[in-house]
Amino acid sequence: MKLDKRYFFCGIGGSGMLPLALIVQGRGGNVAGSDRTLDQGKLGAKFEALRARGIPLFPQDGSGLTDTDQILVASAAVEDSVPDVVKARELGLERLGRAELLAQLFNEAETGIAVGGTSGKSTVTGMIGWILHAVGRDPTVMNGAIMKNFVSPDQPFASALVGGGPDFVSEVDESDGTIALYRPKVAVLNNVTLDHKSLEELRHLFGDFAARAEKVVANLDDDETRLLAAVLPADKLIAYSLNGNEADLVGSDPREEAFALTLTVTDRRTGETAPLRLQVPGRHNAANALAAIGAVMAAGVPLADAARALEGFTGLRRRFEKVGEANGVTVIDDFGHNPDKIAATLHTLHISPGRLLVFFQPHGFGPLAKMGRELIDTFVDKLRPDDVLIMPDPVYHGGTTDRSVGSGQIVEGIRARGRNAEHIAEPPPERTQSTARLLELARPGDRIVIMGARDDTLSQFAQDLVDGLAKK
Repeated sequence: MKLDKRYFFCGIGGSGMLPLALIVQGRGGNVAGSDRTLDQGKLGAKFEALRARGIPLFPQDGSGLTDTDQILVASAAVEDSVPDVVKARELGLERLGRAELLAQLFNEAETGIAVGGTSGKSTVTGMIGWILHAVGRDPTVMNGAIMKNFVSPDQPFASALVGGGPDFVSEVDESDGTIALYRPKVAVLNNVTLDHKSLEELRHLFGDFAARAEKVVANLDDDETRLLAAVLPADKLIAYSLNGNEADLVGSDPREEAFALTLTVTDRRTGETAPLRLQVPGRHNAANALAAIGAVMAAGVPLADAARALEGFTGLRRRFEKVGEANGVTVIDDFGHNPDKIAATLHTLHISPGRLLVFFQPHGFGPLAKMGRELIDTFVDKLRPDDVLIMPDPVYHGGTTDRSVGSGQIVEGIRARGRNAEHIAEPPPERTQSTARLLELARPGDRIVIMGARDDTLSQFAQDLVDGLAKK
């Protein structure tokens, strides 16, 4: 695919748009963009980094679209009333969805490795990318999160890697159905759980995803994924498990530490074993590591080389990331936003002693309504009696979204079942009351964990709490 065209990214600062813009630029495309967050004067460092890479930025008022040879790239969530879209329509410009453009690039790669599943996509994508990079395969990687291994002064927001090798690794999204656009050589399926869509819709999407791939790396410890794997031809499947299921790739004797994990990986097809020590914690990351190893093995990397390389993986931003410590209180920033992710993070936190102060910001009214009952069950099950949950109002960017279910109802449900939870009625990114309450509650030995998605200001909030704790 020739990229000698002019691409204008509407919402270029988004977690899915920024890495794609960098890949397009790295492949020879002329890239510019706009973002409403830029217009609001937020996240200046991110946009300065884009400018430093030679990407012109414009207000989201249509002023960046002037020529008929430009292509507007925008996600399906961008409304037709946005001035950039209006201007593009007036000029008769071609419009591509983010996933459409990504799928075109991905499908033309010699070895496309697509990572799907409700949870763990970004981490597995980062692990695969790091292994392929470490063994000299020079991959291209499209991630929705910043990969710490690739952060440098020249690339502080390293959610993309542009390589010259045959491998293109990308996480693929089921939430908007665009997973159907990809034709992977290797498809990774971590899990199928409730998030944006009903389970029936997810079964259909992920089943088709697996059917299109040449090889499928599937998690037999997940009930829904195991059912999907059961109908695949045996020679197409690389199954993995931590629980002793009849899998090809097995992780045994996982030993969890506060910020690390060890296990042994066995390929039952050959009898080969490899020890593995991860620099990222949690049993869920042991499963993620098996998925990544299975994927690179499907692409021709030996088990021993994959395990050795993976020991150098340092993780992703906002995935159980220790932000800092002050006055005996540790602050952790985490992407947890659905029941599975939240449960995994709370389980990992409780490996170490100490009370948890959990700040959970729902990423929208729609997901909150869909997952409300499961979120209540998760927090009741995973919070200990002395832990405290604080929930602000959900992220809301306007529009006609049904707002009948809010944070208050979730908090009421949790409190009714005996856990400490508080609703602070302030809409993101207003956090004055939440900051004051967390600083008031915090005492030496506590850990504050900031959880939520679709809001880059949460990381700054975590750092602000560290600074506030230092002043107590």
